[in-house]
Amino acid sequence: MFNAGNRIINTWLYPIQDGFVLIDTGYENGFKHFKKRISKFNIKIKDIRYIFLTHAHDDHVGFLNQILDESPNTKIVMHDKALEILYKGQNSFIGGCTSRTAFLFCQIMKLFGKGEHSFSPLKQEFEKRCILVSDKNRKEIEKELNGKIIDTPGHTDDSISLLIDDGVLFCGDSAMNGFPSTHKITIFAESKLEFIQSWKTIINTKPKMIYPGHGKPFEYSKLEQNLIYVNKINLYPLHNSKDIHRFL
Repeated sequence: MFNAGNRIINTWLYPIQDGFVLIDTGYENGFKHFKKRISKFNIKIKDIRYIFLTHAHDDHVGFLNQILDESPNTKIVMHDKALEILYKGQNSFIGGCTSRTAFLFCQIMKLFGKGEHSFSPLKQEFEKRCILVSDKNRKEIEKELNGKIIDTPGHTDDSISLLIDDGVLFCGDSAMNGFPSTHKITIFAESKLEFIQSWKTIINTKPKMIYPGHGKPFEYSKLEQNLIYVNKINLYPLHNSKDIHRFL
């Protein structure tokens, strides 16, 4: 297992029979860096059998089309609600930032032209290579991935995590580890109540290690220790953010 990402976003790969599983992609402009990183491990794009999407946000699906263009046999595993978002090419702004620090960070991103959170829509021709997780196919997919798919909504409605057989949990943005996040809480959530419940679900799963989409891996006990802070979060909507001075 290794990280082919950068300082901003993790893109984890782990081996399965006859290839690899990629956990998310990075931003759209990160494809060249990604190819360079995996080549150091003698891995080619065509070696990626599955892409597991933890959720459909621009920093997690950015170069999805580019991988699928170069690898005709790669399939995408996703929540059934993710496909519509992929076709729109736009993050949802439902909910809000989970702290004042996160809110101000998002405002700074806007000033630098990074506030749209859009991405190239998934090409229609790739729909046949999308595997939408359902009760009917979940067991079969889990067997292919050597793991267990866990529903972890809250950050987004389509958030899912993957617990692989060696005890590692890939949680996407259901938890974060590093600035501007505090207490392992993701900087944005669509639903506070679902986010809290997903933390409890992860804690009850008791993974050996949690591998987030942002930041270094950490033990699940860190979520237990910080659960008190999750219960206290307030959501600061980005669409109603014309006057940011009240947050200073």
